[in-house]
Amino acid sequence: MLQKLRDKTSGWIVTVILGLLMIPFLFVIDNSYLGGVGAQNVAKVSAPPTWWRSAPSWWPVRMMWQHHEISAQDFRTRFEQERMRERQQQGENFDPRAFESTENKLAVLDQLIDEQVVRLVGEQAGVVIGDGAVREYITAIPGFLGADGKFSESNYRLALAGGNPPRTPTQFQELVRESLQQSVIPSGLQNSGFVTQAETERLLKLLGETRDVELAALPEVPVDTAPVTDAQIKQWYDSHGKDFRQAESVSLEYVELNGANLPAPTAADEATLRKRYEDEKAKFTTPEQRQAAHILITGDGAEAKAAKLAVEAKAAGADFAALAKANSEDPGSKAQGGDLGWVERGAMVKPFEDALFGAKAGEVIGPVKTDFGFHIIKVAAVRGGEGKSFEDVRDTLAAEQLKADGERGFNDLAGRLVDAINKSPSDLAAAAKAVGLSMQTLGPITRTTATGIAADPAVLRAAFSDVLVQDGTASDPIALGGSSNHSVVIRVAAHTPEQALPLDKAREQVIAAIRADRQRQAGDKAADALLAKLKAGATLQSLAASEKLQLSPMPGLPRSQPVPTPEINRAIFSAPLPAEGKPSYGKVDVNGHALVFAVNKVNPGDIKEVTAEQQKQLKDQLSQIDGMAAAKAYIDAMRKRFLVQTTEANL
Repeated sequence: MLQKLRDKTSGWIVTVILGLLMIPFLFVIDNSYLGGVGAQNVAKVSAPPTWWRSAPSWWPVRMMWQHHEISAQDFRTRFEQERMRERQQQGENFDPRAFESTENKLAVLDQLIDEQVVRLVGEQAGVVIGDGAVREYITAIPGFLGADGKFSESNYRLALAGGNPPRTPTQFQELVRESLQQSVIPSGLQNSGFVTQAETERLLKLLGETRDVELAALPEVPVDTAPVTDAQIKQWYDSHGKDFRQAESVSLEYVELNGANLPAPTAADEATLRKRYEDEKAKFTTPEQRQAAHILITGDGAEAKAAKLAVEAKAAGADFAALAKANSEDPGSKAQGGDLGWVERGAMVKPFEDALFGAKAGEVIGPVKTDFGFHIIKVAAVRGGEGKSFEDVRDTLAAEQLKADGERGFNDLAGRLVDAINKSPSDLAAAAKAVGLSMQTLGPITRTTATGIAADPAVLRAAFSDVLVQDGTASDPIALGGSSNHSVVIRVAAHTPEQALPLDKAREQVIAAIRADRQRQAGDKAADALLAKLKAGATLQSLAASEKLQLSPMPGLPRSQPVPTPEINRAIFSAPLPAEGKPSYGKVDVNGHALVFAVNKVNPGDIKEVTAEQQKQLKDQLSQIDGMAAAKAYIDAMRKRFLVQTTEANL
């Protein structure tokens, strides 16, 4: 039987059957084997082999291509880095939910893809970064330098261990090697940027250009009150749907804790105040200071020489300053006769300090040994160290104790409220009742209509945070206005996401938009009619009375300043140059109102007003911009030659 099976399962027929059976299995193999993006990755960059630049991208030929994938973990790490950077830049204005937009995620992914493109380009070009270059780069990183400005192995390892994520030296070296490999070609292109002197001077003339301009404000167009049909409303709403959105809103429950509303604490007794005085006596004592001078001796035989000088300095009638000028090896005080000025505790190394503060005024002591050498020290004078009596500071102590007792009462109440909330995080009313406070409500509010406690930026951020919106639990106490004794606990009772505003609710807004557009079109039509007359030979002055124009001459309007507004300035300097004896005309929309202008004269910038140093700075900046553009263009060109696949669902 077995022999019959063996005979029947050989030959070309069986080969065909097995091939047919394998076809379904191809559809369950990981897509990455067929050239797609792996299941745990967000993107894949593929380049044809160097020995077959024109290799087709279809499978199975694509298996010969070089591939670099971007994992979901790599993306999340970079995205978190961008989040931290934005948070540092924006501070309290940072909106975590807004940052999570698809646009931001795709921008980060695009950056990672460009890096992999550059990496592939470097590999195909045979770029290799040696160990010496890696070491040289690492030893120059400021965070790894010691107090002496030199590379510190201990600082290096501590920084790597405390990084996010932590790395071993080997891992960091490979990261640096990869980064350097990626930067070789773009950096070379960036450094190759070049701008001629003629191009620089042309730009300087443009930047310094001024124009003699005349602005003409047309009469206000009458408010549009014509009827708006249902068909017009429907058509406008359908074509401008994004303009009519109902903003995200929340309704809040909150419990406010205000130290000012709590019962005033009782005045502290005498014993409490005296104990506080003893605990904080140093606060009411003027720091002791000593006016010191010294002679420093270093090198071979320093101790013997210092001992001899100490005898001379202690002798009656000795001139300590003269001895210091003649013998001290401290360049900072030698010329001043060894004078160190007034010194407090903690300013000097310990052996020096102990000796200085153990001596009396006018006494010369030493030699005292420190890491710097041997010192002969003179205590020229002593001041401070006197303390105020309890009676002198009693009122201050009483006020401080009263404030501390008030803060303690506030913190105790806040702690009891938090404990009550922890027992039932979604029942803020029960928690408030348990500590004798009242729960209040607010809303619905949006980010732009917040009032009351929600107008505080910290409360507003918490109210629209994912945690509170999704969980429905109470927040931690939020300090109002940064106060230490005024806070609030909130809970999102209801949440309505941003959504399209239904036509029945948006109807009045749509009608107002249609009428505003009609009014704008009427103003634009009047401006076009005025421009037609100007181009036919009339002037603004000749038409001012009949057209009821309000003329505003603006001679010497600078290009480099956004006056009278950025929009008007941009339109004026985008207008063509006036012909000989004939102005150049144009119009610009300003908040829905048309404005007509005449460019009477163009005055190029005077290069002589720009110093040679300023010209050089501008030329260097332009060269840098040119180099950056060249590097970006190169990466874009390489990206088109490669195959880039993304899986946005994994972002």
